[in-house]
Amino acid sequence: MATDTSGESVALAHHWLVGMRGGEKVLAALAELFPEAPVYTLLARPARLDAPLRAARIEASWLQRFAWIPHLQRLAFPLLARAARSLDVSAYDVVICSDAATIKGVRARADALKLCYCHSPMRYVWDLYDEYRARAGLPGRIGLKLFSGPVRRADEAAAETVTAFVANSRHVAERIRRCYGRASVVIYPPVDVDFPEPLITPEDFYVVVGAHVGYKRNDLAIQACNALGRRLVVVGGGPQLKRMRRLAGPTVEVLGWQPDEVVRDYLRRCRALLFCGQEDFGIVPVEAQAAGRPVIAYGRGGATETVVNGRTGVFFGEQTVEAVIAAMKNLEARMSEFSPESIQAHARRFSAARFRDEFRRFYVWCLELYRAGGPHRVRAAIEQGDLFAGCMNAG
Repeated sequence: MATDTSGESVALAHHWLVGMRGGEKVLAALAELFPEAPVYTLLARPARLDAPLRAARIEASWLQRFAWIPHLQRLAFPLLARAARSLDVSAYDVVICSDAATIKGVRARADALKLCYCHSPMRYVWDLYDEYRARAGLPGRIGLKLFSGPVRRADEAAAETVTAFVANSRHVAERIRRCYGRASVVIYPPVDVDFPEPLITPEDFYVVVGAHVGYKRNDLAIQACNALGRRLVVVGGGPQLKRMRRLAGPTVEVLGWQPDEVVRDYLRRCRALLFCGQEDFGIVPVEAQAAGRPVIAYGRGGATETVVNGRTGVFFGEQTVEAVIAAMKNLEARMSEFSPESIQAHARRFSAARFRDEFRRFYVWCLELYRAGGPHRVRAAIEQGDLFAGCMNAG
């Protein structure tokens, strides 16, 4: 059985391992801290993972038998909580969950230390329920109407089993408080900020990077560049990719999914990143800044914690084409004020090394309280704001 350096047995859990997205990158950093810990998950596609996670011992739920079904994560929506409860981690003293769904519902001992790094409470049964339902087809609307209530109640019950929550931003910390009635500690996720020295003179194009789903509002960036006649490169796959291609005018190139090295090259060469959605944290804006490029972002959500308005980027206040156009003109008129070196230096605050150090210190602090008084002592300390010296922000 895997143990940490202090002797406690440790297991990791993640909602699903289907590619190296932000959540999987958090899990990979946790796996570096706990290299012997097995990983429990609802569903895994190991071929899509980086080598360190492929090397881990992965224990998947019974949903794995149906992994061949396209879009299984969406189709299995009513079954997620049941699949999480089928994973038995009761042999472990410490369970660390990386969660944006229901994996925090894994069956741990009542006296175990269960820590949950929360990327967000499930958007489609909490904050964004109405938006997801409005954009879904008829089967999706029926499914959300029938099953969102039971899934929400199961998610609340799973949250009650968590000893301590860690939020990936202050924005998510507030959502955790609103949805679960729980306090949390904020530790920003790890971002690959290792870019070469920035280009002093960028090329004459903007870039969008991210999945084509409704809440990301990539359509606003495309329509703004259509109207201004600005060059735009759009990178990313997703269910709305065909719609983005239909929207694209002659100055907009929609590439679809691209490997990391291609994305990094576009980020390094572009004039600026256009980021029109409200994200929980938003790794892409940090990556753009790590390349030395400013960000034009919707001034809500995680972007307000990673972009410095007027120094590393420009905010717009409404999700409209007109607001995006005004922000682009603002940045273009002030381009000389945005120092690539200063922007890049700012992004280094979100490095993977910083994440590992902060999470390690938080874990040691929790472990000391856990040994002194069990999980209830840890939970009470978080709720009372009695946080360890030099710790992260309380949510």
